[in-house]
Formats: sequence, structure tokens, C-alpha cells
Amino acid sequence: MSDVAGALEHIDIGRKEDFYFMLRTLLIHRHQDLAIFDEAFDVFWRKPHGEWSTTDLRALGEQRRFANPQVDFPAGHANQPSQDPSARTLPQVIERVVPTSYSPQEILRGKDFEQFTEEEIAQARAMLSKLNWTIAVRKTRRWITKPGMTLDLRRVLRRNLKYAGEPLELPTRRRKPKHRPLVLLCDVSGSMERYSRMLLQFVQSVASGMGRVETFLFATQLTRVTKIIRHIPDWSGGTRIGEALRSFNLQWCRRVLNRGPIVLLISDGWDRGDPEMLRAEMSRLQRTCYRLIWLNPLLGAADYQPLTRGMQAALPFVDDFLPVHNLDSLEALARYLNTLPPRRRLSYHCGSPWHI
Repeated sequence: MSDVAGALEHIDIGRKEDFYFMLRTLLIHRHQDLAIFDEAFDVFWRKPHGEWSTTDLRALGEQRRFANPQVDFPAGHANQPSQDPSARTLPQVIERVVPTSYSPQEILRGKDFEQFTEEEIAQARAMLSKLNWTIAVRKTRRWITKPGMTLDLRRVLRRNLKYAGEPLELPTRRRKPKHRPLVLLCDVSGSMERYSRMLLQFVQSVASGMGRVETFLFATQLTRVTKIIRHIPDWSGGTRIGEALRSFNLQWCRRVLNRGPIVLLISDGWDRGDPEMLRAEMSRLQRTCYRLIWLNPLLGAADYQPLTRGMQAALPFVDDFLPVHNLDSLEALARYLNTLPPRRRLSYHCGSPWHI
């Protein structure tokens, strides 16, 4: 608002069009807010109907006289006071408006990570710690004595000794389930700088809330930070996703991908490396994991298109292409991971027609 006050000195306040574009330029930062701004601007300049008005935002329903503000309550309204109408003041209108407002947490859930303040980051950290990260299970080679589709021959023999060997009781067994491990590959290059801090909070939340989680950060080179996230020498540098994945496939693939893990690759896809190398390494990575999920913070924008050569090379080998730009998207990711089936299924790409 201080910027708006300063800008009034540089425009003709008598020209409604100049005033409109000045406000829109300084107050609106997201495309989805333009329609709301236009509606509020039109209501603000709407002419009042008669002496009283309950829709004109210039006075929030005040009577247009040089007297104490008065409010017009509709006839028969439940909140209409019994005393003289002149006693109905503007604070009473505010009390009616406040309950319909969004709570700070609801606003924070839909806010883009790049617009977070220091206080909001602290609030988001507390909200992330409450997310339920229960990754899909897999069947191990071990058997457990629970109802299943396979006969437990040893128990069959033991239980039926009392029946002279007649198989009257047929106990069964099944494979022991176990949660799949998780591998996080997070881009911390310059193009991801405005998202990196919040995404690292997400990485820490997942790592602390689950059992086996392997964490890697990359920009121009790959760094393993599973035990502790420490200083990264190439923080906010360029991005060579293909070379980073090649280093992962050569040095870490057999160590961390031997039990069918889920791989979360967090990046905006702005790659300065060779797209053919990226294509080859993405293909190899997908073949060696249970599911390869690409999380892109830019996917939260309604007009986003994966036109960069990095995304074009990688998308054919991505099982799930999902947004990760606000807390709502992280909650949706948690719900999706919790419902993954035991076997690989068809790719899920947010329902957009250009997705593969």
C-alpha cells in the first residue's frame, strides 16, 4: 500500500483506467487473482442504489452523510439490533464479515512457496511435520503365519498329526509386507533457488517421518545428504540433470535401488546439459526403481507447458508428473503415495492433455 500511495503522484487520479492499471500492477502477483481483482474494482466504483447501500465497498454499507457511520441491515435480519438505527455502527458490519474469512492456515495451504515469508516458512514447517507419510508396501521373500492363498505345509503336517495324518486342518501363510524405501533427488540450482528452502523443509520432514530414506541434492554435481543436510559447494549454480543422474546411476544405483524404491525427482526441468544423456539416464533410472515421480514446482501454474528440452527428454520415462508448489500439493502427494498399489500401474500425469 505504501507503493500505491507513492504511485499516485505519477498518474492522473482523475483517469479511472490509469488508476486501475496502477493498482493491478502493484497489488496482483498471480494470474488467478486477476478475476477477483476486476470484480472488486467494479464493485468499488458501483453507484449506490438510493441513500443506503450494503454492497458498495467504498463505505461497507455506511450511510452517505456527514454523521456517524450507520449500517443498513436488511429487514428481518437475525443480527438486527432492537435499538435506534443510528446506533448500528461500522464495527457491527465487520463482525458479520470476519467469520466468513479464510483462516491463516487455509490461505497458507494455497500460497506459492516462492511468496513465503520467514514467519510463514516456520508455520509451514510445523504443518509439514503433521503429514502422514506412509509409502506403499511390497511383498518380501519372508513368510508369515497369517491367512493367505498358500498352504503352510509344515503347519499342515503338525496340526493333522492328531487326526492320524488326515488333512482336516489346512493352515495358510502369506508373504510379509514391508514399506518400500524412498529415494529423494532434489534440484538446488539457481532456477530452483526460490523454492529450494521450502522443498528442503519437505525433504527433512519426509526423512524424519519414515524409516529408510536416501536423500541426494544436485545442481552441476550430485551430493548425498542422507545423514545430514550440510553446505553444498554448487548451491544455486547451473543445472546438469543428466550428468547428476549419471553419477547416481553409476555410484549409488545398486546401493539404494535394490529393493524397488520409489524415486522422487524434484526439479523444474531447466537443464544445461546434453538432452540425450538425460534421456538415457532417465530410462535407466526408471527401469531400476518401482516408480519414478517427477515433482515440478512450475506445474502449479495454469499456463505451464513442459517446453524445455530437459522436460521433453525426461517426460517419456516419468511415471507420475506432479506439482510441488504449495502445501496443498504436498498433502496431495502424501495421499497419492499412501495409495500406490503393490505393482506398477499406468502413468498418472495430472489429467492434462499434453502429458504422456
